[in-house]
Amino acid sequence: MKIKCIAVDDEPLALELIKSYITQTPFLELIGCYGSAIDALTAMKNNEANLLFLDIQMPNLSGLQLASIIDTYKTKVIFTTAFDQYALEGFKADAIDYLLKPISYSDFLKSAQKAQRYISGPSPAESSEPGSIMVKADYKLHKIDFSDIIYIEAVRDYVAIYIESAGKIMTLSALKNIEANLPPQIFVRVHRSFIVNISKVKTIERNRIVFGKCYIPISDAYKKNFMELLNRKIF
Repeated sequence: MKIKCIAVDDEPLALELIKSYITQTPFLELIGCYGSAIDALTAMKNNEANLLFLDIQMPNLSGLQLASIIDTYKTKVIFTTAFDQYALEGFKADAIDYLLKPISYSDFLKSAQKAQRYISGPSPAESSEPGSIMVKADYKLHKIDFSDIIYIEAVRDYVAIYIESAGKIMTLSALKNIEANLPPQIFVRVHRSFIVNISKVKTIERNRIVFGKCYIPISDAYKKNFMELLNRKIF
């Protein structure tokens, strides 16, 4: 399946470059090019775009403002910018990645492949493995096995992943983005700020999950789903 893409940039040369990169990438399909965020927003009401290559600095409506309007769960965003100080804002806006201009095709392809993993899910070869997730932390990419994760916590603009082998890894992301890449038969949301690995749950008391000296609250909004999944594990 090809990923349907839209490119948005108010600089014609930059827009043409992204357009050429999309068209030469086999798993991408260009369905629109726009010189303003407003035009792109109007067009997106009539099509199903999977991926948006979006310039940050644009008049009237910026790329960051457009990203805050659209549903980034359905349409993933890769920001393009000439200013690296916008990287933090980009990740806060739930962007998959950001490309710093001038953009090389190799950098473009790496970001596109990252988007492909988010959108298309694991390949059959990957799905036969125990499973893992890749996260950015401390300017590195970390591969974390699902079986190693105890629980995950939202901490302001970051997500803390608590793992058995190495304590804690902090990554700049939204909890919903991490959740979207976790297998639901293993991980369950128990609170707006917490996701737990159901196989790691050993003790529950007073609507709290006990992990050593840490207590994870189980909120009413997520209790029913958690208990249903937990009951499948009880014999």
